[in-house]
Amino acid sequence: MSLPPQFLSVRLTHRALHDKADGRSENSMSAIKAAVVAGYGIEIDVQPSSDGQAMVFHDEELDRLTDDSGPIRNRSAAELGGIALKNGGGTIPTLKEVLQAIDGQVPLLIEIKDQTGQMARSDGTLETAVARDLGGYAGPVAVMSFNPHSVAMMSDLAPRVPRGLTTSAYDPDDWAPLSPETCDHLRTIPDYDRTGSCFISHEAADLRRDRVLELKKSGAAILCWTIRSPEQEALARKVADNVTFEGYLP
Repeated sequence: MSLPPQFLSVRLTHRALHDKADGRSENSMSAIKAAVVAGYGIEIDVQPSSDGQAMVFHDEELDRLTDDSGPIRNRSAAELGGIALKNGGGTIPTLKEVLQAIDGQVPLLIEIKDQTGQMARSDGTLETAVARDLGGYAGPVAVMSFNPHSVAMMSDLAPRVPRGLTTSAYDPDDWAPLSPETCDHLRTIPDYDRTGSCFISHEAADLRRDRVLELKKSGAAILCWTIRSPEQEALARKVADNVTFEGYLP
């Protein structure tokens, strides 16, 4: 399995084409629709609702992005669909709603957020919801996660959907509560083969890491996060096949 070619030719908007000044919150429906109109690919994040739906939202808690508070996983999809995003752009959408809005017009990269706090095996609720929503979706789509267990689970739940690992330099100071030992383990990207991955999306400042270059040489597609200027993009593209960007229009 390989990553559809659109993922290597169309730049990907980080959490969709969000812009606080224009009233488009990250991962909002308005940011998603703006990316489609502009012809950019879209990267989004998913978290689970209390009733097992995949919600398009980055954080585990509602506080930063809404005027509500508490864990997103404690609210039903219907409740979350009534919560306005703080910087505009609508309420918290479901993955199913986002898929309907994109309808295959641009590539969609879905990051499945870790539910364990330790990159451990989850109960599979979120992965099952994502696989269910992607059933029958015909557009270019791929899934990824920092948690290798989630990626491995997707290989069973949705084997035809391309999958990859979100990867990092894993500086322990930035990754609490992950233990330094877990950071050391994940930094080497040891799970690429066992998860059946065909790409990584790696931290842009760490693209020169030997393991990243080794994967690129072996045929892995290399994406990266998060690029915030044309200068950063030009530097990243010396290694990366494509970029995930925000804050400028490439």
